[in-house]
Amino acid sequence: LIMSPAMWKWTCLVSHLLLSTTVSPLGRQQPPHPKRSFITFTGEQAEGNFNHLVVDERTGHIYLGAVNRIYKLSSDLKVLVTHETGPDDDNPKCYPPRIVQTCNEPLTPTNNINKMLLIDYKENRLIACGSLYQGICKLLRLDDLFKLGEPFHKKEHYLSGVNESGSVFGVIVSYSNMDDKLFIATAVDGKPEYFPTISSRKLTKNSEADGMFAYVFHDEFVASMIKIPSDTFTIIPDFDIYYIYGFSSGNFVYFLTLQPEMISPPGSTTKEQVYTSKLVRLCKEDTAFNSYVEVPIGCEKNGVEYRLLQAAYLSKAGAILARSLGVGPEDDILFTVFSKGQKRKMKSLDESALCIFVLKNINDRIKDRLQSCYRGEGTLDLAWLKVKDIPCSSALLTIDDNFCGLDMNAPLGVSSMVRGLPIFTEDGDRMTSVIAYVYKNHSLAFVGTKSGKLKK
Repeated sequence: LIMSPAMWKWTCLVSHLLLSTTVSPLGRQQPPHPKRSFITFTGEQAEGNFNHLVVDERTGHIYLGAVNRIYKLSSDLKVLVTHETGPDDDNPKCYPPRIVQTCNEPLTPTNNINKMLLIDYKENRLIACGSLYQGICKLLRLDDLFKLGEPFHKKEHYLSGVNESGSVFGVIVSYSNMDDKLFIATAVDGKPEYFPTISSRKLTKNSEADGMFAYVFHDEFVASMIKIPSDTFTIIPDFDIYYIYGFSSGNFVYFLTLQPEMISPPGSTTKEQVYTSKLVRLCKEDTAFNSYVEVPIGCEKNGVEYRLLQAAYLSKAGAILARSLGVGPEDDILFTVFSKGQKRKMKSLDESALCIFVLKNINDRIKDRLQSCYRGEGTLDLAWLKVKDIPCSSALLTIDDNFCGLDMNAPLGVSSMVRGLPIFTEDGDRMTSVIAYVYKNHSLAFVGTKSGKLKK
């Protein structure tokens, strides 16, 4: 369970966590348990936060991405290996970075903020992407963090110029008989000409191969990527898509996002900027990204709107929850945390809600939208394509659950919001993280809060 970066600082609390509040099925709060000691790990230097954490499900080893460091820890938080990633001389205005060509901008010692940490189980390596040099990645051997490769010679090796630790999300799609794919989603920080907001890359077996991180497909007209049109920034100057969570399920890859939109409030002639939480879906095998669809998601309880996505986690329903939802125990369920309102992305209100979505219901809504668009109804309806307002085109074809798009009617937006089922609300201590699993047919969720508490 990873709390928000502000909560981590340089101390990691992993096991024997204090359950600050236990909520009974009737919603009554039980007395807190007696305080227990924590197992802790403190970093080598106080120059920044811990950014990301992944656990090897086979060994229990913990990999911790920090500022200028990657740590490998035992399950009881003993340091096994440390790998330095920075600082180094850099300037964010250098593109390509000075490691490729001379840069006229002044270079200064710059920290390397870990922006993504993934375990590539198939090749027994760690993918660690940082903020230096427009966002390049290292491939490190899991055993000893030995550097297997660090691609930086081509423009597709630079993933993102954003320096925030939560700006990049990656999902690995694995195959038994061919190279894996890495779906990368990132904020672009006003540089759509340099960075696609979503792309699929090659994960070659050889960590030093020339094609590592190359686009799965790329020709003069089509590529395995989505770029935000530059004219979108004339409408919303600070437009960006922020990626909160990502996962794969069935034939699709999904990302949960937060993105700004200009809306006209009821009775007003002027527009105001709000943030909308959206789920983005792509087919795993769609090399041209014609399958891109996004649908707004949110939550409501007692007339209160919860629209700012904070965190999410994919789990199974389990037998007991499945019965109450009318689905199967192996159906995918999204546990999500939203804060109240939809206006202040960076200063979310403390009121928050834990909500669940049945993934199949979201997919059904997407299928309905695809079918209506291919009947020629409506427009593509994407906030960041509003300046074009492209109408849907009619085509006679059957659209089933696994339809992956054509070179028409794409990318596509769903206008009506899919609402989640609220199962718990917190008014004073904003929920910031969530994890869930099934235990003896019961679905259990753990949420972390703004003040560093854990609720079960």
